[in-house]
Formats: sequence, structure tokens, C-alpha cells
Amino acid sequence: MNGAFQLTWVDIAIFLLFVVAVVGVGLWKSRHEKGSEDYFLAGRGLRWWLIGFSLIAANISTEQFVGMSGNAASHVGMAIASYEWMAAITLVVVAFAFLPYFLRAGIYTMPEFLEYRYNATARTIMAVATIFIYMLLLGAVTYSGALTISTLAGQAGQSLTLATGSLIIGLIAMLYVTAGGLKACAWADLIQGSALILGGGVIMFFAFQKLGMAQEAATVVSPETGAVTMVALAPDAGPLERFLELNRPRLNMFLPATDTVLPWTALLLGLWIPNFYYWGLNQYITQRTLGSASLAQGQKGIVFAAFMKLLIPFVIVIPGIIAFNLYSTQMRLEAARDTATSLTKYIKANPQTQYVRTAEAPSEAEIAAWPAGRYLLAIYPDAESLRRVRVQNPYVLPVARQDFDRIQPDAFQVFTTEDHSWRAVHEGLAQELDAYNARVQEAARGAGRAVTVEKLIAFKYDTALAQLLGHVLPQGVGLVGFVMAALLGAVVSSLAAMLNAASTIFAMDVFKKFLAPAASQERVVWVGRVSVVVFTVIAVLLAPQLGNPKISNSIFTIIQEGQGFISPGILAVFAFGLVVRRAPPVCGVAGLLTNIAAYGLLKLLVPQLQFLNRMAVCFALCLVVMSVITLRRPLAQPVEFRRQSTLALESSQGAKVAGAIVILLTLSLYVIFSPWGLAR
Repeated sequence: MNGAFQLTWVDIAIFLLFVVAVVGVGLWKSRHEKGSEDYFLAGRGLRWWLIGFSLIAANISTEQFVGMSGNAASHVGMAIASYEWMAAITLVVVAFAFLPYFLRAGIYTMPEFLEYRYNATARTIMAVATIFIYMLLLGAVTYSGALTISTLAGQAGQSLTLATGSLIIGLIAMLYVTAGGLKACAWADLIQGSALILGGGVIMFFAFQKLGMAQEAATVVSPETGAVTMVALAPDAGPLERFLELNRPRLNMFLPATDTVLPWTALLLGLWIPNFYYWGLNQYITQRTLGSASLAQGQKGIVFAAFMKLLIPFVIVIPGIIAFNLYSTQMRLEAARDTATSLTKYIKANPQTQYVRTAEAPSEAEIAAWPAGRYLLAIYPDAESLRRVRVQNPYVLPVARQDFDRIQPDAFQVFTTEDHSWRAVHEGLAQELDAYNARVQEAARGAGRAVTVEKLIAFKYDTALAQLLGHVLPQGVGLVGFVMAALLGAVVSSLAAMLNAASTIFAMDVFKKFLAPAASQERVVWVGRVSVVVFTVIAVLLAPQLGNPKISNSIFTIIQEGQGFISPGILAVFAFGLVVRRAPPVCGVAGLLTNIAAYGLLKLLVPQLQFLNRMAVCFALCLVVMSVITLRRPLAQPVEFRRQSTLALESSQGAKVAGAIVILLTLSLYVIFSPWGLAR
């Protein structure tokens, strides 16, 4: 399982040709885009098949390939597929319940609809809040792509920093978004969306093949306890039989209510909130549907995307589960740098520890012989000697002398085990940490001080995809180059979509609305292009910071939790405004501000409340606040949504039938992957 990963000239050639083709097609198809409607909404001429592929490509990035496969590699397993399968149902609802209103209004941006329904203040609050959240998303998507490139480079014996990988990704996306706008994104997405699904299928095929050929034991993790064990593989079993025998407990879509990532309670309400926000009200997704040639074309495109969402878990989640079966040791080694930093702080804060020791530049024999259960911090004189070390013992953590001397714990620092598997893997150290943390917290209370937190992780789950690319794909035939190109295209397409959306909101909802209402279309487009460059710089600078384990061990969780500051409030305000036509304009402002304040306070005061459940609480609170306001100060006459668009607004009957089929297929998958199905 430790075969060397090499890139051949065939891989490099395919990779470069793919990148050139994507950028070239995007620029060529958008060469005539001049006005603001052309640049920001592709001239409102997108057809259903282009909309469908563009929605998938804008959504599926290395955020999913890295973050979702990483979550699948952990105890979460198949349950993480709910983000995809519930999205399929959400998309069908959006196509017929939301899209007709948006196209009737003829809007450019989602914040603009809030002025159409409520007032300009609500529009401004949503626009500014969305721009700030998009800055986080831009950094997160760039980081996930850079992490994959960096990990692959390391497996090939090369050094590529997160900062360099982020710069490469940012420049490619910035190039065609700046030049061509939404149409450039949509046509590039057509190629990249197709390659994504095909590339994921290739990874899944060879992952199963590798599992079928494996001779040694495989690793499994318990969803309930986090216990990690080695299981002998039946010699005569096929790949699918082995997969099912190893992972039945992780094929359950319904995790315990106490789970910190995706409890079954979140499926009742919490997960629907980010889904409806993301697919129905999120600018960088809805911008594709706002550019529809007609309502029917938009509905067909959305339902087509919903069907493709059902396929995504099979090419992302299942390979992630297999990655942990085969490469859990490599994931622990990838976590060594973060673990070394945390345990350096711990041994300096608690020199009496029985589970961490230090040694000066131990020999290869000493490293290989170091026993499991206790950690050894291997201190090397400088960074150069550290780079030459190849440690294959997950309990030996290399660290440079200057880093070891520099790292100091805070006076009142506790050490938490965010990773679900950590306590099961390190039971003795976990008990020692509990006792140490209790002493620190007592001392902090006596001194009237707050404690700081240092997180400990056992596995770098987000490297699951990179482990698969480096170990399961056949080399020398160009497949590695194709899959790498598809993955780079994935992150570039999502980054491009976000850059285009952020620039549209800034240009239309901030610049044209407040700074220069009389600006010409050419000047608005120029501002949009400049803002693309500015947002790219922010993404490239922020991305490397998101690799800090103090933030989270999962980039997917960072993205989902960060959006909680706006998504419940935005969904509540839109839904309430569409259903309750007598709601006064102040409801829009009150709903948005209530969510931002409530979400932040709950995160601070009740940190143990899982973030999806936190979203549900905030969503309900926003509805209560707006209901009270409406009961006290209802409008004299209900709001009428007047037509302001010249597009054809007849619904597609064929799309309705296809949408119903998609919903039935989704419900069937939940039955199959449940305690009554494959997980039994």
C-alpha cells in the first residue's frame, strides 16, 4: 500500500491540455459579452443542459472531493451523503416554488429580491453579509484544492506549499472570470462537470479494485464509539463483499443524536436550512438559473442537476470510506505535523506526562522500534534535516529544534480531542488529558481567566482523496493526469462561480446601488472585473490559514458552519416574505439581524450545540420575530409580485414529472442505506 506516486509526461500533458481547453472554451464562448446583463447573467440565454452541468460544476469542488470524502473516511461514513441526496429534493422544490418568483422579478442578485419584497436596507444587509461569508468560502475552496495538490506533490517526492498551490488555482480562475463573466463560467463548467463525474467514477472503480487485491488486514472505525480496529480480509471475497463486510455500520444514513458532525436530528430540520439557502438563495448557484433563457429551461436544468446529485455520493463518499480501510496509517502520518505542534505544547505545559517523550534526532532503527501507545517528539537540529526524514511510525512526530523552542502553551490552555476517533485510539492519554484539563479549568476559574483550546487529531481525514490518487490509480497511462485535471477543474469552477457571484453582488448591490447609481453598464462591468481580482487576492492569502487544526479538522465543516451566520436568516426572510404577503418591510431587516446575533451568541454560549441544530434554532427564532412584528404591524394590503421580466414564464410539465421521479429515487436510497437496508 505504500507504492511511490509518480507523474509521467503523459499525465502532465493531459493535465495541461485539459486546463488550456477549459480556459480557452470559456473565453471563446464569452468573447462578445459587453453589457452588464451579458457579463453577469450570460445575456439571460442559458439552456437547460448548460444550466444543469454548470450547477453541478459550481457546487462540486475539491470542497466535496476533499472535505466530503474526508468526512466519509471518518466515523461519519455514508451519512455525509445527506448533503447530496437531500439537495436533490431541495432542487426540485426550488425549481417550482422559488424560481418563478425570481425570474418574474427580473433580478440580477438575490439581495436585490429583498428590496423587491421588503426594502433597500434588507438588500444591503444581505449583500454585505454575503460578501463577508463569500470571502471565507473563497479561501476554503482554494485551500481544499491546494491541499490536494500539495499532498500529491509530497507523495511524488516534491515540495509544494499551500501558498503556492493557492496562487496557481486563484490565477487560473481569475483569468477567465475577469474576461468572460458568467458565460465563460458556464461553458467551462460544461467540460469540468462532465470530467468531475467521470473522474470520480474512475477513482471509485480502481479503489474497489485495490480493496479486492489487498492481502493484509483493513482498518475499520465504529460510528458509535470511534474505536479503530484492524480486520483480516477474507481471501476469497470480492471487492464489493469486502466493502460491505468492513463498512456495514458506516453505511447508515442515520447517526446517533449525540453525533457532533451529522446527528439524525439534523435531518429533520437543520440540514434542510443550508440546503434551501444554498440551492435556492445562494448567489453563486442561483446566478446560473437567473441567466435561464426561460422558466422552462431553468426548471429542466435544475431537475437535471438534481438527478446528477444522486450519483455524487457513489463517486465521492464510497471511495472516501475505502480510503480509510486501506490507508488509515498514511492519514495518521499526514496528521503528524499538527499533532507535533499540539503535543509540544502539552509536554511543556505538563512535563509529568506519561505518554509523550522527546529525543534528539533518533535513528531509523529507534523510530521503527518505538512502541505504539506513547508519542515520541523527534527533535531535529534544523528544517533541512527535518525534510530528509521519512517517518513511517505514526507515534513518532518529527519537529525542528527552532519550532520546538518557539512553541509555547498558553497559561490556561486545555487540550480537546475534536476527532471522534482520537479518544478510542489514545485511551490512556485521553484520560490523562481529562485530569490535566480539569486542573487547568479550576485554576482559570480561580484566576478569573478564560481558557484557550488546543485541538488534537488522530487522522488527517481530508487527505483521503490524495491517498487514493497516490495509491490506487494505474500510473503511466495518463489516468492520474486526467483525474488531477478534473479535480483542479473542480476547484477552479467553484472558485470561478464564487468570484463571479461576489463581484456581481458588489457591483450591483453596493457600487451601483450606493456609490455610483448613474454609472454606465461599461463602468459597472469594469468594477465587477476589478472586484474579481481583489477577491482572488483575498482567497489566495486566506487559504493557507485554513489548514490550521485549531480551526477545524474538516474543511467541509468549516464551510457549512460558517454559512450558518447568514443561511437560516436569509431562508426565513425569503420564505416568510413569499408566504406571508402582509409582512411589513421591517421584517426583512429584523429577520436577518436576528439570525446573525442569535447564531453568534449560541456558538459562544452553547458551543456543544451541533451547528445544524443551531441553525434550526435560529431559523425558528427568526420566524417567531417576524411573526410577532407582522401581527402587530401588518401591511394594509398584501404585497403583489409584479412582473418585471420579458422572459417566457410557463412551467415545464416534463420537468415536474422528472422531479417527482428524482424525489422517489432519493427516498429509496435512504431506505437502502439505513438500519433496515445495507447497514443492518
